[in-house]
Amino acid sequence: MARYHVLNAEDEARMRNIIRDYFAAHGTDCDLARNGAEAVDLMRDHEYDAVLLDVLMPGLDGFAVCRAVREESAVPILFLTALGREEDILRGYALGCDDYVTKPFSLAVLLARTEALIRRFRGGTGILRCGAIAADPASRTITVGNQEVNLSPREYALLLCLLRNRGQVLSRSQLLDKVWGLDFEGGERAVDVQVKNLRAALGEAGGQIRTVFKAGYKLEEGER
Repeated sequence: MARYHVLNAEDEARMRNIIRDYFAAHGTDCDLARNGAEAVDLMRDHEYDAVLLDVLMPGLDGFAVCRAVREESAVPILFLTALGREEDILRGYALGCDDYVTKPFSLAVLLARTEALIRRFRGGTGILRCGAIAADPASRTITVGNQEVNLSPREYALLLCLLRNRGQVLSRSQLLDKVWGLDFEGGERAVDVQVKNLRAALGEAGGQIRTVFKAGYKLEEGER
């Protein structure tokens, strides 16, 4: 019986099959997706221990898939891509990935890093905290103190982004990229509206979301 069950989203057939065969030979089952849309569909129907994502895929690219997954799940995500520029790597981490491996790569190292991510994820709670606010991505629950808070999908995604970057100033354009996506055609005013709604939903803890003049927003431990 396989120890782990992972998903590999890669548009190059030869690479998909090489990874699948190597992982299977070492006790890890590997489902395959040819593009981002297939990856999202498979994740709706299956529980995976980890997800490997190429970035340059037709349709939904790996960054878009990562963003979508992080709205629903805390499953470990590893980018496996030819994009090795610093800005690409930093974008991957900002979107919520757990590791970033550039091609070419060692299959043995890739497997070791994947298994390490799974062990680390299973050993931790996965709960994100800042001050009175806590988020459990695995169950999609938000609490303030001991009280559960109901958020809209967009408010939830915005709060997760702020929690994952707590203490850091995020510009409105950065938030649009991370939460709304690069294909969003609206303006930065959309960010202000959602921040206002999120603050209201969080009650007194909404004061932890600070407005930084001419810069953007950041989530801090204390209230305003």
